[in-house]
Amino acid sequence: MAMMAKMRSLAPAFIIGVGVIFVLFMVISDSNIMEVFGLRTNNVGSINGVKISYQEFNKAMETERENLKQQNGKDVSDEEGDQFKDQVWDALVSQTLVKQQIKKLGITVTDEEIRNVILGNNPPEFLKRNFVDSTGRFNRQLYLSALYDSRNSQPLLQAEDYIRQSLLNQKLQSMLFASVNISESNLREKFIEQSTKINDQFAFVNINQFSDASIKVTDIDLKNYYDKHIDQFVVKAQRKIKYVMFPTVPSAEDSSNVRMNLENVLSQSKNDTTSFRTLVETFSSRPYSKDSLSISALPLVGAEQIMNAAPGSIVGPFASPQGYALYHVLGVSNSGAPTVKVSHILINQFGDDAKNAEEAMNIYKELQGGKDFATLARQYSKDPGSATNGGDLGWFGKGRMVPEFEKAAFEGKVGVIQKPIKTNYGYHIIKVTGRSDKSYVVEQIISPIKASSSTKDQILNNAKDFSYIANKDGFEKEAQLMKYKIAVTPPFYKEMNFVPGIGASQNLIDFSFNSSLNSISDPIRTPNGYIIALVSEITKEGAKELKDIKEQVRRLVIREKKFEMAKQLIANVRSKINGDLSKASSIDQRVTVNQTGDFNPTGQIPVIGFDYNVTAKSLKLPVNSLSEPVKGNSGYYLIKVLSRTPFDASTYAVQRNSIRDSFLNQKRSMFFQEWLAKLKKDADIVDNRAQVLGQ
Repeated sequence: MAMMAKMRSLAPAFIIGVGVIFVLFMVISDSNIMEVFGLRTNNVGSINGVKISYQEFNKAMETERENLKQQNGKDVSDEEGDQFKDQVWDALVSQTLVKQQIKKLGITVTDEEIRNVILGNNPPEFLKRNFVDSTGRFNRQLYLSALYDSRNSQPLLQAEDYIRQSLLNQKLQSMLFASVNISESNLREKFIEQSTKINDQFAFVNINQFSDASIKVTDIDLKNYYDKHIDQFVVKAQRKIKYVMFPTVPSAEDSSNVRMNLENVLSQSKNDTTSFRTLVETFSSRPYSKDSLSISALPLVGAEQIMNAAPGSIVGPFASPQGYALYHVLGVSNSGAPTVKVSHILINQFGDDAKNAEEAMNIYKELQGGKDFATLARQYSKDPGSATNGGDLGWFGKGRMVPEFEKAAFEGKVGVIQKPIKTNYGYHIIKVTGRSDKSYVVEQIISPIKASSSTKDQILNNAKDFSYIANKDGFEKEAQLMKYKIAVTPPFYKEMNFVPGIGASQNLIDFSFNSSLNSISDPIRTPNGYIIALVSEITKEGAKELKDIKEQVRRLVIREKKFEMAKQLIANVRSKINGDLSKASSIDQRVTVNQTGDFNPTGQIPVIGFDYNVTAKSLKLPVNSLSEPVKGNSGYYLIKVLSRTPFDASTYAVQRNSIRDSFLNQKRSMFFQEWLAKLKKDADIVDNRAQVLGQ
C-alpha cells in the first residue's frame, strides 16, 4: 500500500501548466462523450476548425488555477479574472496549433521509446525522486517493483502520457531548431562585446546648435522625403472609443453586511471560550499575526478606543484601508518612536503670499479670542482631507510631513495653537492635540469590503439598461440624462492587447475593431467593471497623405538637413587637423572635443550615452587611427580609439561553450516565439467566449 501511495503521489507532476512555452500539451476531455451524457456542449471557439468546448476551456482554467495556487498560495482574484481567462485561452490556442503542427509534420512517439525512457539507466527526475534515500542514492529495485505493481497502473498511464508529450515536444524542437545555428564569428563578436573595454577621444558637432530658421525647406524637399521614407508614415489600423464605466464597487449594503458580520463575531467572542486566534483563522482575510502597532498605524476612527482599552479587550469593528477590523488588545509597550496628533487650518486660496499670510494671521487672532478651532477649520481650511474633520490629521510619526510642519508639530505643546507657519503648501495654523511614544500589541481580524453577487448583478443590469436606451436615444444624450461620465481613449492598435486607460480586455478590442463607426456595445467586462463603449473614430491601415502630415515631414526634413550640415562641418575640420583631434575646436568653435573614459560595448558610453553607431565604429576602428565622420543620435563624430582590450584567446576558449549555450538558447526562444506568432497570424481562430461565458 505504501508503494501504491508513492506512485499515486506522483500524479500532480503530470499536470502541465498551460503557460509553459514548450510543454503545451494537456489531456482534454472528448466533447462528443460529453454530449452522450447530456452535458453542456457550447463551444467557446475553434482553431483551424478544431472546436474548443466549454468543458475543455473550463478544465484548462481549473488546472492552471491549481498550478497558481501551488506556486504562490493564492487564488485568482476577481480583478484578475478576465486577464486570467485570456491567458488560458491564448495557451490553449498555442497548444492546439502546436499539436496540429506535430500531426502535420508526421511526428510520432512509439511505445518502445516510452519504455526506454521509463526503464532506462536514468529515468525522468519526476519518477526517480520518490525512490531516492537520505544519502541521495537511487533505489532502482524499489523503483522497478513499483512500476510492475498492478495497483499503480493508473499513475503509470499518466506518466506514460506525460513522457509521450515530452518526447513529441522534443522531436518538434529538434526539427524547428535544426536551422538555428551560431557561427564562430558570432561567438567571437559576443565575447568581444562582453569582455572589451574601450576608451575614445572624439570630436562632435551637435545638430541642435543649428537654428530651424536657418534651414530652407521647399515643397519639393517635402515630397522627395515623403516618397523616399513612405514606410515611415504607414500607420496600423487604429480605433478610439468613448465609454461609460460601471465600476464594480461595493455598495453601502455590502459595507454594512461586513460590519454586521464582525459585530456577530464580537458577540460570539463574548459568549464562548474560542481563542481569538481561532477566530482570526476562521474569519480574517489576513493570516494570523501578533503585531506591535504605533498609534499612527491604528485606524483613525478607532485609535482612541484601542488606546484606552484594557489588555484582553476586543474592540471594533472599525473602518480601515483593508476593510473592517476587530482588534484584540494584548498590551502596551514603549515604541521609542514619538507620534503626535495634530489639527491644522491651511490657507493658500488667494494666489498671493502676502494675502495668504494676512488671512492666516486674522484667523489665528480669532482663535486666540476664543473661537472654536474645528469650526474655523471647516469654514476656512483648504485641505479637503482634514477640513471636514475639523482640521484633524490624526496621528503620525516623523518623516510623514514636510520639514517645517514636522518641526512645529513635534516641538509644539499639546493644546497650544501656534502662530501661522509657511510651507510649500501655504500657511498652516497648527494645534497639537496629542503626543505619545506607545505602541499597542494586537491581534486583528481583517474583513475586506467586496462587491456582493447581488451588487454585481445590479451593476450589470444598470450597464445593460444604459446600452439598450443609448442604442435607441443616443449615447451622449442618455449619459447626460443619467449623469454618467463619458471618457475617451487615445487611439489604440489591435495588437496592443490592452486599451489605454482601461486595461487588458480582448473582448473590448474585438468589439472596437469588428464594429462600424458609432456602434454601441453590450456590457463588456473589464478588470475594473463593466463598460459600454461607442466606436468614435476609425483609422484604416495605410500611409498617411502628405497634406495631412506636412508639418511632421517638414520637421524631419529640417533635421535631415541639419545632419548634412554637421557632416560637412566635421568633414571640413577633419581635413585640417592632420589626425590631431585636440585641434578641432580651434578650427571651428562649433566642434566640441572630449574623451569617453573606459566603457563596455554593451552599456552606455560615458559623456555620450547609448549610441550604436559610435559603439560599432569603436569596436572595429584600428587603435590611434582617426575615423571618417560617424553619424550619431544627435550629430556627427570623429572618433579616435585611444585604447581597446585586445582579444584574449585563452579566456575565449574557456568561456566559448557557455556563451554559445546562452546565445543559442536566446536564438531558439526567439525563433520559437516568431514561429508560434506566425502560426497564430495564419490560423483561423474563432473566439466565442464572450457569448458562451457571458464575459
